[in-house]
Amino acid sequence: MKDLLKFLTCGNVDDGKSTLIGHLLYDTKQLYADQRQALELDSRVGSAGGQIDYSLLLDGLMSEREQGITIDVAYRYFKTEVRSYIVADAPGHEEYTRNMAVAASFAQLAIILIDASKGVQIQTRRHLRICYLMGIRDVVFAINKMDMVGYDRQRYKEIENTIYEMTDSFSLNSLTIIPVSATAGDNITEHSDQMPWYKGLSLLEYLDQVEILSDGTQTDFTMPVQRVCRPNSGFRGFQGQIESGSISVGDEVRSLPSGESAVVTGILTGFDSVEHAITGQPVTLQLNREIDISRGCVLVTGKGHPISESFMVTLLWMDESPLVPGVNYILKLGTKMTNVTVMEIQYKIDVHSGRHVPADRLYKNEIGVCSILSSDKIILDTFDNCQPLGGLILIDQVTNRTCAGGTVKSIMAGSGDLFWHNFDLTRDIRARNMGQKPLTIWFTGLSGSGKSTLANALEKRLYAMGKHTMVLDGDNVRLGLNRDLGFSEEDRIENIRRIAQVAKLMNDAGLIVLTAFISPFHRDRENARNIIGSSFIEVYVSTPLEECENRDTKELYKKARMGQIHDFTGVSSPYEIPVSPEITVDTTERSIDACVANILDKLSSFL
Repeated sequence: MKDLLKFLTCGNVDDGKSTLIGHLLYDTKQLYADQRQALELDSRVGSAGGQIDYSLLLDGLMSEREQGITIDVAYRYFKTEVRSYIVADAPGHEEYTRNMAVAASFAQLAIILIDASKGVQIQTRRHLRICYLMGIRDVVFAINKMDMVGYDRQRYKEIENTIYEMTDSFSLNSLTIIPVSATAGDNITEHSDQMPWYKGLSLLEYLDQVEILSDGTQTDFTMPVQRVCRPNSGFRGFQGQIESGSISVGDEVRSLPSGESAVVTGILTGFDSVEHAITGQPVTLQLNREIDISRGCVLVTGKGHPISESFMVTLLWMDESPLVPGVNYILKLGTKMTNVTVMEIQYKIDVHSGRHVPADRLYKNEIGVCSILSSDKIILDTFDNCQPLGGLILIDQVTNRTCAGGTVKSIMAGSGDLFWHNFDLTRDIRARNMGQKPLTIWFTGLSGSGKSTLANALEKRLYAMGKHTMVLDGDNVRLGLNRDLGFSEEDRIENIRRIAQVAKLMNDAGLIVLTAFISPFHRDRENARNIIGSSFIEVYVSTPLEECENRDTKELYKKARMGQIHDFTGVSSPYEIPVSPEITVDTTERSIDACVANILDKLSSFL
């Protein structure tokens, strides 16, 4: 079986990536007769002046052909007498950087194209950093369109010097620079007569002989568990792909994070039973005894991997909304998915210079280093040590969009030394003693909508019913616990996070908590719901903005309209209406007593 090399082509838009791969496929005779004929026919009506437009072999979308750019990643398979290849043709436009990052996460080697007439661009530098972030340590710079600069050696040398300066801070295994013309075919599969001053290999010759070092330094067996297979009561197997090392029948494995051990009694690859399996193979393992193993656990031999809930990551931010500290996301690392909070942005990396720049948020396509806190302990490792347990993505909890891709940079020392202590007097015991079910009734709405008035009236009714309660009001809390916070986006996020944690502690004490906060953003309210759990009841006070302004007892709207208060909800900052609150009330249509009676009626199923 031939060796397989996975690589991608990337670089700035219109630097000739698709054309280069198309010409490579054409020259290596990887096309069927009808594909070759269709290419020649399409090229006649295209933008190549009647010449063969090799990019058409990769750019299959109508919008790609109309614009002459790559949008989606195109994957192609080809082979030579030496080895087999899978190539990913990545888009160069900044708008589609996330697609390029996906391609880089798949590849072992990168070919970064540079237009000889334009030189190194900002997107060239960005793509280099993304490739390095995704673990690529073997890079080829193809200085393309040499025919457009008359195959000038001096121009090649100028760009070569820039490349050496640009890559000086990267620890690459190999760096190769090849002058090419993707359109004319110079130095693509054979050495070009147009550039006798270049004594190196052609691109294909280089690809055929390059050796890629294995990922990471792990030699012990590691297998993240993807699935527990139990087709009948007599069989229980644990399925996953071996990410490092090997395993044999009779070997002892440990399950992380529990640390329990068992002996391998059977190994299945597909339907075949084998005695031994190696890195890269998907397997089903049978063990000699039942131990606690589920999806997200990791089976290991030897030392294993760190277990932590606090770590540093390098992130490529890919969402339209910026990354702000304090926001919760879903982390996917290996086969594990869990809730995490981005605690702090340490710095962002200037793509042009590589300098570390202080930052309080990350915008789309920016790269930064952040500290992450997980809701529970996870098995992970630094990306340099074990890529499968060091690569991650962050997912928006509300939209399920992938917001970022990144790698574990370091694991915080001592983060595994804190343990939750379980006391004998539990929430349930306290609640039974009080004769009630702990709840957090979360009032949300515009300033002046009636949240605090409703919370106050509802608490009196609950107290009269013999319930044990506590009200947390926005202004009151900011005068004490949160007096260090302002009204910037990150401070508002932290304000809600702290309140949610306090409410949860009060619920643990058996109390019914009523909170009155504007909490304008859906994401923050969902974070509060995730912290508090099933005790969270959202009450949307839907009083319209016009009515709230008419009330304006604190004259806050007046000051906001005059520009004296910035980022004021409803005026200069948005309020996101709850999508599916448990309860909705409007104080313009009913009296406070009627609203409270309505809330109590709907709370009856929760109380």
